[in-house]
Amino acid sequence: MKYDVILVGSGFGSLTAAALLAKHGLKACVLEQAKYPGGCATSYKRKSYWFETGATTLVGLDDDMPLRYLLDETKIEVPVRKLNIPMQVHLPDGLLLTRYQKMESWILEVERVFGKDNQRSFWEHCYQLSRKVWRISTRQTSFPPSNFSDFCSSALKATPGQLSLLSGAFRTMDEVLRKYNLHQNKLFVDFINEQLLITAQNYAPEVNELFGATALCYTLYSNYYVDGGLINLVQPIVDYINEKGGAVLYRQEVREIVPDEDGYLIKTNTSHFKARFVVSGIPLNNTYTLFKNEKVKQRLLKYIMPSSMLNSAFTMNLLLKGQQVPEILHHQIHVPEQLSIIGSKSIFVSFSHPQDKLKGPVEGLVVSISTHVFDPENNYIHNKREIEKAIIELLVEKELIKQENITYTQSATPGAWIFWTNRIFGAVGGYPQYKHIKPWQMKDARLDQRGAYVCGDTVYPGQGVPGACLSGIIAASKLLQDHY
Repeated sequence: MKYDVILVGSGFGSLTAAALLAKHGLKACVLEQAKYPGGCATSYKRKSYWFETGATTLVGLDDDMPLRYLLDETKIEVPVRKLNIPMQVHLPDGLLLTRYQKMESWILEVERVFGKDNQRSFWEHCYQLSRKVWRISTRQTSFPPSNFSDFCSSALKATPGQLSLLSGAFRTMDEVLRKYNLHQNKLFVDFINEQLLITAQNYAPEVNELFGATALCYTLYSNYYVDGGLINLVQPIVDYINEKGGAVLYRQEVREIVPDEDGYLIKTNTSHFKARFVVSGIPLNNTYTLFKNEKVKQRLLKYIMPSSMLNSAFTMNLLLKGQQVPEILHHQIHVPEQLSIIGSKSIFVSFSHPQDKLKGPVEGLVVSISTHVFDPENNYIHNKREIEKAIIELLVEKELIKQENITYTQSATPGAWIFWTNRIFGAVGGYPQYKHIKPWQMKDARLDQRGAYVCGDTVYPGQGVPGACLSGIIAASKLLQDHY
């Protein structure tokens, strides 16, 4: 079977690139090893209910953001509910912090909880910086540059405001906290670190100011809920690809990519495909194993991170009957003594919307829970029941659920993530931010100089649905720039 472009994996980066390439007339085929599209941002059905695979929150639909760009370009419509309040954070000292979207309400809240010293100036600085980052995100699609054409394109689009952002790549969020004399406020520093962990996959001493400020401010933008789960965010994109003459094929595990005279031969567990172009939407660690071209492997080698630098997750899904739905759907709970066995310091909890008629039978409430597992290759979980017990006790203690209302429990360790996604080590959340890796040193979209590209959460710009979406935009843009 021959296509213009084959995309490996149906994560949000791949689907974005496929949709944009299809819009430009290319016949795109997405090969997915699982039976659902979306990668780590999708849902699966169990017990007549739809449970989230990984991601539960949705941002990126405001002006200048990647998901907004994708939907505007393709005219795809997705069903979303805007959340009035994005999240609450349960701090280790028992205080409850509400992450309001409106800036003034948020500043008053952090001043109430952490004290007034420099909170306003810190958050105003972070928000203004995040606005600038989002403004340039879909305009500088040649970044990071990897050839002369990229450099020229980036330079022509550069403005004094964009150039002023460069210094933020050399400062860490820890240095920003020190600048505002907030580094000695332990409660606040712990809060910042756990917020960065769910958005940048690392802590303040490692996350640079550009990514850190943007990550911390995601609740100051519009946050949304998707009825029926994130499967209903990705399905309209799948439908668009099909309508444009492409295809999304399931149970197709790509095992080898071989360059040939006409493009690439892609070998799966059941078939062979040919395409002029190929886009890998799976992690760089996995992409490295697929290519038999030594030049491509050598280019990738310097970007690959070992397990010791990566995170996986322990996830749980609960089904509750007779449970009152919290007014706010998303919660981060900080754990003072760390979580049993895996040692994480916070868990993220999401409740289904009370008016969501697509999740399953109306009398059931679905709860999605996740927490980090560091260095997953070397932290094998032997007793997941103990972790389940600790998490449920924590939710009961915080009065978010009642034990007697639980009718179904399912949990997954990094081993399950390997099974579900085939991601090496079960690593999820993308590559963490590290201070020694500047934005322009992250892997760009080109794998070679003939027709192979890459996108997803392990290349620039990194984590989350907005980050993966932007990577797909850049991959499609560079492919079109190079060949059309």
